[in-house]
Amino acid sequence: MQYITDINAYQSEKKSAVTLGKFDCLHRGHQKLIGRVKELASEEIQSVVCAFDMGRNSLLTKEERKERLEQEVDCFIACPFTKEIREMEAEQFILQILAEKFHAAVVVVGEDFQFGHEKRGDVVMLEKYAAQCGYQLEVVKKEMYEGREISSTYVREALAEGNVTLANNLLGYLYGTEGVVEHGHQLGRTLGFPTMNIAWDEHKIAPKFGVYACEIEIDGARYYGIGNVGIKPTVENEPHLLTEVYVFDYSGDTYGKYVKVWFHEFERPETKFASIDELKARVDKDILYGKNFFTK
Repeated sequence: MQYITDINAYQSEKKSAVTLGKFDCLHRGHQKLIGRVKELASEEIQSVVCAFDMGRNSLLTKEERKERLEQEVDCFIACPFTKEIREMEAEQFILQILAEKFHAAVVVVGEDFQFGHEKRGDVVMLEKYAAQCGYQLEVVKKEMYEGREISSTYVREALAEGNVTLANNLLGYLYGTEGVVEHGHQLGRTLGFPTMNIAWDEHKIAPKFGVYACEIEIDGARYYGIGNVGIKPTVENEPHLLTEVYVFDYSGDTYGKYVKVWFHEFERPETKFASIDELKARVDKDILYGKNFFTK
C-alpha cells in the first residue's frame, strides 16, 4: 500500500476507485465503503482511500489506522484538512481532485457525504458532474446497528459510557491501545499482582476510566487479563493517562516491550480506595471477574 500524508503528493496515471471521508475509526460503515473500492480495483483501476484529518482527537492513532488499511487498498491518503482544502469550492474539488488528480473511474461515498467550501458539495452535485468528469458515482447506504446509523459519534458515546461491548460491535473489531511498557512504582508486584503500565496516546480517545476484561499481545502471543484505564487515584494520581494491566498466566519481564491491549467488557469505574488493603481486596475481586469472563 502506498501511504501519503499530502494529497498534492498523489501521482498516478491510473484510473481510480476512490472513497473519501474522515475515516477516523474505520467502523463498520467505513469498512463498507472501503470494501467497495477494494472490490472495484483491477490492473487498470487502483483503490484509493482519502481520509481528511480534522486535527482533533481520534478513535484510532495514525499508525493504527495505517496498519488496518495496509493490506486492504492500493493507496491511502491521510490528508490534513488544511485551509486550502477547507476553502476549495466544491466544483473545483470535483474537477481538480477527483477528475484531474485521481482520474476517478468510480467515486464511492456515503449518503451524507459533504465537501467543499461551506459543505456545498454533496451526492447530488457529484451525480451532476459524473458524466462530464467520466466517473460513476456509487452512494452506499448507512450501516445500521440496533436501529441507529453507525457513526463515529455513536462509538464515542459508547466509549464514554464504558460500553466497550457496544463500541466493539459498531467498530467490527476490539477497541484498544498499544505502546511501550513503562516502569511504574511496582506496588502491584509487592501486593502479588505485577502490572504493566502503558501510556495512553494523547491524541486517542480513551474509554470511561475503570476496569476492563482485556486481551493482551506480548511478543506476538495473546493472553487474557484485566486492565484499569485512568490515573490510579488511590496510590499515585498519575499526571498522565495510563492503562495498567495485570496479565493472567504470564511471568515474563515486559519493560520496554511494545504491547497491544484490547478491551472486551467494562467491570467497574475507577475508584479511589481508603487504603492499600481495600485496594488489594478489590483487585482480587477484579481478577476473579476477569478469569470468569474469559472462561464463560
